[in-house]
Amino acid sequence: MVSAQTTLILFAVSLLIGGFAISVGAKFALKSENYSHAVLTAVLGAIAWAVVNAVFEEVGLEGAFSSLVGLVVWVWVVRQRYEVGWVRGSIIGLFAWLAALFALALLALVGVSSLDAYGVPGT
Repeated sequence: MVSAQTTLILFAVSLLIGGFAISVGAKFALKSENYSHAVLTAVLGAIAWAVVNAVFEEVGLEGAFSSLVGLVVWVWVVRQRYEVGWVRGSIIGLFAWLAALFALALLALVGVSSLDAYGVPGT
């Protein structure tokens, strides 16, 4: 049984990884270096994604379509947080996703495989 403290630590570290990934994406697309802004973006993006999935599940439309809508809403959150258009928001998202996969792969190499990158879809 996993304790509440362990669950909270896993959540916090996973959120920091998601924030790191968004920060990398923002640095690539905008030269932005504000890590705390990226972590809050990860939180808001994760909430938006979860709400979209919950709504679609409630009406029986879960699956690929709800994931696509969730991704569009997530990019919209990124756009709003960084005050950019759809293209730059998507570029931030793409590089955030790549950075998250890279970070999680590195952690898995050293034996840490129970983490995610909260706030970054598809990781």
